[in-house]
Amino acid sequence: MPDQTAFRGRVLIIAGSDSGGGAGIQADIKTVTVTGGYAATAITAITVQNTLGVQEVYPLPLDLIEAQARAVLDDIGADAIKTGMLGSAAVVERVAAILDSSAAPAVVDPVMVAKGGAALLADDAVAAVRSLMIPRAALLTPNAPEAEALTGLAVADLDGQRRAGEALLAMGAGAVLMKGGHVPGQTVIDLLLTPSGETLLEGERFDTRNTHGTGCTLASACAAGLARGLPVEAAVAEAWAYVAEAIRRAPGLGRGHGPLDHGWPLRRDR
Repeated sequence: MPDQTAFRGRVLIIAGSDSGGGAGIQADIKTVTVTGGYAATAITAITVQNTLGVQEVYPLPLDLIEAQARAVLDDIGADAIKTGMLGSAAVVERVAAILDSSAAPAVVDPVMVAKGGAALLADDAVAAVRSLMIPRAALLTPNAPEAEALTGLAVADLDGQRRAGEALLAMGAGAVLMKGGHVPGQTVIDLLLTPSGETLLEGERFDTRNTHGTGCTLASACAAGLARGLPVEAAVAEAWAYVAEAIRRAPGLGRGHGPLDHGWPLRRDR
């Protein structure tokens, strides 16, 4: 029988389900798989959505969320944990306890609003994310609006990204990837801050509506890298390159904000 402890790359994903497949659990599973990991899940909510937006959100019971995570951790194990849509303060509290029970590094994507504008985190849960999830994050991956909500600081340029990122580090995050997709500029600049310094990742700003699930995908790719044993800088750089190409190759599905091409590494010759 193979020694399962010799396998590196197990990622437990705690997030919501996206029926359209572009974001959430579905995007996470595809991303972790094609970037060399093994994806397991604990679903926090079922959403009814497509490229045009979110029509319904059905939160799952707290005990069921925790039972899914415990079942995975007690049997398969995890080399990294990625969190996405949590929805409420009660779920945040339960997930924080799950993170405390595992030595696996956590990639926390503080999901607050869907691409189409639907709220995915209750207002009273922002404080819980600030106090409970940030200190438990080996890597925090906020976009500009999320960073503003968490810090109270404006994020309208690179200096704003840096100030907010430093504030999030001061709140206890192990590392912060300040995503620049919402920050004006001819190029997209993401800023990785760690206690030892910063790294700029700059690339093309694609003129496209097909960016649904970009944040979920990036965080999951980072988690897959960490799960395989990469240092945070290497995991982020690899994930960043993967997402950029997934955006560039987006298939143009749907009539709204379309999904990325998560499976592009399987079609490198095309």
